[in-house]
Amino acid sequence: MEYLLGYLLIFTSRLVDVSLTTIRTLLVVKSMKVYAAIIGFFEISIYVMALNTVMNNLDNPLNLLTYALGFSCGTYVGIVIENKIALGNLSIQIVPSNSQDKGLKALLREEGFATTVVIGEGLHGDREILFLTINRKRLGEIKDIVYGYDERAFMTVNDVHSLTGGHFTSGRATSLKK
Repeated sequence: MEYLLGYLLIFTSRLVDVSLTTIRTLLVVKSMKVYAAIIGFFEISIYVMALNTVMNNLDNPLNLLTYALGFSCGTYVGIVIENKIALGNLSIQIVPSNSQDKGLKALLREEGFATTVVIGEGLHGDREILFLTINRKRLGEIKDIVYGYDERAFMTVNDVHSLTGGHFTSGRATSLKK
């Protein structure tokens, strides 16, 4: 029973500590220093505890296996949590498949998304390119709208480090609706 509790402690510690590492790394990239430092404190405390347990029991190879399993599961869980949190903003560029159809632009604006349009030259002539900047949590909503309207649209999505000026709201841009 004692071994089983030890394995559970090692696995759970690594699961939590690696999940926290993933979230802390995201916060560092987003320049959220204070939150990253707080998470880092708990992350390293848990890590040292798990490592200590393994190092004090090197004669048991299942400790190492449990440590590695906790690490891999923690990586997965950290990514799932990060996707749920969805911190940050995205820049989206959309090229509708039909250069003559103006409906997608109108639909996006109707749904409250600030949409900037520029004309680009493509292989087959001039095309509208729609530019949007959104809160990352709304990416699924944009994809549903775009591909529900035009399943052959070309869309690129890029991470945005910072925003200044222009019209952007983290929620629905209701001021754009008429």
